Amino acid sequence: MYLVREIMYCKPGQVRPLVEKFVAMGRLGVKLGMPPMRVMTDVAAERYWTLVSEMEVPSLQAFEDMMSNPQGSAEDLKEFENIMKGYHDLVVKGRREIYRMEG
Repeated sequence: MYLVREIMYCKPGQVRPLVEKFVAMGRLGVKLGMPPMRVMTDVAAERYWTLVSEMEVPSLQAFEDMMSNPQGSAEDLKEFENIMKGYHDLVVKGRREIYRMEG
């Protein structure tokens, strides 16, 4: 099992709009068979306005398949596109961390 963590550093005051996008994306993802996603914001972190999302996947191949071949109808994929539209305007930079679950 692997934990995939997305860390987004938002522009000042822009974390809330990104949270709304990630929560909506997580709800749609579950509908499409993706693992549940946790969405968190910083209380104390390296930088202000940080958003972290996490999901657990059974394998790196499963994660790769999920990212390269999204499931769902054309309508679902359009909804995903609409949810994430403009998210680059909210973010300064981001990174992904992947951890193997050991226990």
